[in-house]
Amino acid sequence: MELRTLRYFLAVAEELHFGRAAARLHMSQPPLSRAVRRLEAEVGAALFDRSPAGVALTAAGAVLLPEARALLEQADRVRARVAAAAGDAGIVVGLLGDTTDPGVTRLAGDYRRGYPHVEVTVRETDLTDPTCGLRARLVDVALTRAPFDETGLVVRELRADPVGAVLRTDDPLAGRGALHLADLADRDWFVFPEGTDPRWQSYWNGGRPRRGPVVRAVHECQQAVLWNGTVGMAPLGHEQVAGLTFVPVVDMAPSRVVLAWNADDANPLVRSFARLAATAYRG
Repeated sequence: MELRTLRYFLAVAEELHFGRAAARLHMSQPPLSRAVRRLEAEVGAALFDRSPAGVALTAAGAVLLPEARALLEQADRVRARVAAAAGDAGIVVGLLGDTTDPGVTRLAGDYRRGYPHVEVTVRETDLTDPTCGLRARLVDVALTRAPFDETGLVVRELRADPVGAVLRTDDPLAGRGALHLADLADRDWFVFPEGTDPRWQSYWNGGRPRRGPVVRAVHECQQAVLWNGTVGMAPLGHEQVAGLTFVPVVDMAPSRVVLAWNADDANPLVRSFARLAATAYRG
């Protein structure tokens, strides 16, 4: 079996949709379908049940799935160890100012155990660049939050977090069990500097233009609320800050934690990092 074909199989098995798998692999659907058919002929069994309702793994496909993952992970480890022996095994990870996330902690431990010879450099970025420096090639992979312009990037969702309004504890709305965006319509919100990705800015502003202090980092957002009574949004579950209250906003879409990398990056360490990240965030 070719590793490339196993990667094709894995994409279809994870997406359970040939079109989405083809988009993920940056290829058209017909050659992907042909490659999977060849793999099925090679193993002598159908790997997917195909129907108008969608795609599902067969019993044979369910057996192959963990084996394919293990083979691909082993291949990536081999490449990493060879690169380490040559003095060239490293990966730069961008983090969007949320290093307390338990998913990050689990992923760091899993990666250290699985790839002890790889040097990991962490670059923490502020809220003005949700891609954490990917477009400038400052990082190899970014653990961040969507939405943002995904042109030229591969983006995989790891988790979705409910969002709440960040208010002073003495704010008249702080005692509510839940809020709607309309409840906050006449308030000042924090905003990001000019030139920030408009999709990112719009999401954190509840889908409409806002006025308020300009911030670049999480602690600046918190201070804007404490000092000015500004309204901000944050994922629920963030560490509580004295003097602040988080109130769920029921009509705000969840904040998606994602892993992203440049689509033209062939570094096998990026692929292995992506697979371990999916597992760590499921935990």
